Amino acid sequence: MPCIGILNDIIEQACTIACDWVWFCILINGQEQTVSLGKQAKPLSKGQIEAVLGYLAKTRHPIRNRLIFLLSIKAGLRAREIAFITWRMVTDAQGEIGQAVVLQDHASKGRSGRIIPLNEELRRALVDWRQVIAPTPDGRVVRTERLDQTSPQVIVNMFARWYEHIGFNGCSSHSGRRTFITNAARKISLVGGSLRDVQMLAGHSSLRVTQRYIDGEEDAQRKIVELV
Repeated sequence: MPCIGILNDIIEQACTIACDWVWFCILINGQEQTVSLGKQAKPLSKGQIEAVLGYLAKTRHPIRNRLIFLLSIKAGLRAREIAFITWRMVTDAQGEIGQAVVLQDHASKGRSGRIIPLNEELRRALVDWRQVIAPTPDGRVVRTERLDQTSPQVIVNMFARWYEHIGFNGCSSHSGRRTFITNAARKISLVGGSLRDVQMLAGHSSLRVTQRYIDGEEDAQRKIVELV
C-alpha cells in the first residue's frame, strides 16, 4: 500500500516540525528564543557530535545515554524506533550482538521496518550496555532507571534536555536522524551506492522525502560550479 507509506512520511514531517516548535523554546543568556515554525531540526557537525558525546559521558547514565545518541546519529532511528527496538532486533542466531539492526514494522512508523548495517561504534555501545543490564531477547534495548522500557516521548524529552544543557539551538530528537541521512547521502557514491540506498536505510517511501532531509554543503556547491 504505497499510499499508506507516503501518508506516514507526511505525518513524520509534520511531527518533526511540531517537535521543533514545542520542545525548543529554550533559555540562552536568560532570554527565551524559539525555533521558527516550519524549520527542520538542525543537523549536527562533527564538532557538535563530539560535544554531545563528551556531555553524555558525564551524565547519570553515560553508557545508556551514549547508546541512545548513537542509535540516532549512526543508525538514523526515529525517537519511536529508539524506544521500541528490542534485543532480538540487534542480535544474531547465537544471541550475540549481530551485524545489523533488523527493525520490525511494529517498532517503526507505519511499514518502514528495515535492515540497517551496524556501525562499529554503535555495535560497541550495544555490547557495553548489554553488560550493564540483564536483557531478555524480547526486552527493550532502552530502559529507564525504574522501568524495563521507555516511550517515544521520553526519548524526545531526553534529546531536548541534552541539547538545552549544551546550548544547541534548533536541535531535536530528529537532528541525529537528519545528520545520518545527510552524511550517508554525501558519501554513498564513494561506495558505489545511490540515493535509493539512503532512502532504504532511512525507511522513506519516496526519494522526495529523503531529499528533504539532506542538508546542503556550500563548499561542495562552490567546487562543483568550478567543474561545470
